[in-house]
Amino acid sequence: MASKCFPNPFRPGAGHPPPYLAGREEEKSDCRKLLRQEVILENMVLTGLRGTGKTVLLDTFKPMAISEQWMWAGTDLSESASISEENIAHRLLTDLAMVTSGIVIYNDSKQGVGFSTDEEVIPIPLSYALLIDIYNDTPGLVSDKLKRTLETAWKYLQNRNINGLVFAYDEAQNLSDQAAKEEYPCSLLLDVFQSLQKKGYPFLLILTGLPTLFPKLVKARTYAERMFHVIELDRLNKKACEEAILKPVEESGCPLVLNEEAVETIYKLSGGYPYFIQFICREVYDAFIQKHNEGEPASVPVEEIIHKLDADFFSGRWARATDRQRELLILISSLENCDSEFSVAQISEISETMSSKPFSSSNTLQMFNTLIDAGLLFKNRHGRYSFAVPLLGEFIKRQFNPDMFLD
Repeated sequence: MASKCFPNPFRPGAGHPPPYLAGREEEKSDCRKLLRQEVILENMVLTGLRGTGKTVLLDTFKPMAISEQWMWAGTDLSESASISEENIAHRLLTDLAMVTSGIVIYNDSKQGVGFSTDEEVIPIPLSYALLIDIYNDTPGLVSDKLKRTLETAWKYLQNRNINGLVFAYDEAQNLSDQAAKEEYPCSLLLDVFQSLQKKGYPFLLILTGLPTLFPKLVKARTYAERMFHVIELDRLNKKACEEAILKPVEESGCPLVLNEEAVETIYKLSGGYPYFIQFICREVYDAFIQKHNEGEPASVPVEEIIHKLDADFFSGRWARATDRQRELLILISSLENCDSEFSVAQISEISETMSSKPFSSSNTLQMFNTLIDAGLLFKNRHGRYSFAVPLLGEFIKRQFNPDMFLD
């Protein structure tokens, strides 16, 4: 089939790299500056809503770091990995072992690592097993054990002609201290890196996550405000959106031609969010190929794309809300600024005139907290609230007429 000659270049998956990364030069420049610090004074928090391209951008930082003579360790920070101090320590050591396991060491009585007999010296790799031995043999708290293990690892890493080691973690909003369980994994992570960096160890921490991440860090340790350079990813500007739409088509060799009207339609429909650009462009590309094969003129199937986007992206999240929560979300969607930020007082006020069952301030606050747990809202560091899902307000408006529902 002719369509096989033009594979679709757009990739609207979770964390999948786009065919062309547009509009993130300033963020990449910020990363280079952090990598060129002589002493680590600042780490990085990369935050934003889902669909803004955090994971993709984090992945582009890795080759940049390697080109700057840094080693790279890290992964997604799962809830299980961050549930306790021991778990986060083992997560760090597991990732550290990925870069140290190729290092062979020998007996060192001062550091207490390696094995030897009177007759021979036995070389052993600086593997996870050895790192755990060092960790377990160190007296003190989890932080003491972890710091000594990292210090020992650097003793051998520094001989590899590198500038330092990046620990990079995606989905870091899962980090949180659990005072009721006397577990403080978030505080532990901050304490360990702050202490090692003060001693001059070149360990750089990059954390990526939803907008709830940085407030959690500051709540755990107030000095986190001075410890991190925060990059807040937002929607792309129009020029970057146009590049993200047009360049993959130009480079694919496909005869698809998008005129200014089509590009403008995709830009407005996507809201400037990288994920939605990929999603919409993929549908447009597939629709073009099919019409091209059948000899029909190309167009942007707006209604069909919106319907598919609603079903694939929004419906599952909407299904988590109860009827009463949906009524509150509909109230929010009626605001002109529903896709930016809003307050408890603002919603309580409009509910008096729009809802048959008004929400009091305390009731609104309680429900906001529930919706935060459900992943539909988040509270920013300025104490205001926003939808946790891009363009959710527009989705809600498409599903309901607020006047009819709230009468």
